[in-house]
Amino acid sequence: MYQEEQGKVSVILVIYNGKKYIKPVFDAIFAQTYRHLEVIAVINGNEDKSKELIEQNYSQVKIIDPGVNLWFAKGNNLAIREASGEFIQLVNQDLVLEPGYIEKMVLAFTDKRVGAATGKLRQYNFDLGLKTAILDSTGIVMGKSGRARDRGQHEVDKGQYDESREVFAVSGAGPMYRRSALEEIKYCEQYKCEYFDEDFVAYWEDVDLSWRLNHCQYKNVYVPQALGYHGRTAGSAEKGYLHLFKYVQHHKKLSTINRRLNYKNHIFMYLKNSKWIHPLFILREIAMLGYILIFEISTVRVIPEMFRLWPKMRCKRRYILQ
Repeated sequence: MYQEEQGKVSVILVIYNGKKYIKPVFDAIFAQTYRHLEVIAVINGNEDKSKELIEQNYSQVKIIDPGVNLWFAKGNNLAIREASGEFIQLVNQDLVLEPGYIEKMVLAFTDKRVGAATGKLRQYNFDLGLKTAILDSTGIVMGKSGRARDRGQHEVDKGQYDESREVFAVSGAGPMYRRSALEEIKYCEQYKCEYFDEDFVAYWEDVDLSWRLNHCQYKNVYVPQALGYHGRTAGSAEKGYLHLFKYVQHHKKLSTINRRLNYKNHIFMYLKNSKWIHPLFILREIAMLGYILIFEISTVRVIPEMFRLWPKMRCKRRYILQ
């Protein structure tokens, strides 16, 4: 009864050919100490029959199969619209939660100004079935240049991030959102409403949403007691720009479309939300353009699309900052 008073949590997973993750990820969800849940799975890709595996073993899961790959933003938006919970818990298809994760996250929302929360995420090796002590994210921090990064990523967890605190943004791997806050910050145009910006498709839409929560005076918080293990199928770059070689090697692993989305969206995320353009952002973008001209010339092909979308981004910027 106490959990019912706290509110229902809608757990949402977007599945893209994720068969090898189904059992550990879904078993962890149904082992949660917080029981007032509904679980929704959006099938973005099913070449490996992951949908059938869910149907056979987790009949309580509500499955939404649009028949096409909606990617991250549209897939989650579709599920959020179908969800009935007071809180929305996103779970990446490669995120394994400890049993108390959701219960501890819900407690953070006793503060009515909290719009989003993230737990402590460590890295998980699915090939070995191994939980590691290597951090994946303890919230997202933003630099003056507009560079956002996962706090503590690739560090060994020695308790250095064991203090609850407010963070700039939460990672899209395992965040919980207050439903009423999402309704307040959603972008509506004619008959269509978006929580995550669907023009982003994937990449940076999590930071964009958190930034919009900040604009509406909501807080994004880090809950270290909530522990999860993330396989990070999309990959990550160690130390980023401080180690250019590793950054280049990381980006070579990404598909051409992912590199283009990453480049387009980090610029749009900043221009949509920043009240003024910091000189360091301009310098960083000049350097980034030089980087792609040398190492990722195919990424340049996204620039015409950026010009095409810019009027819409300006409209969304006015909507956000009004």
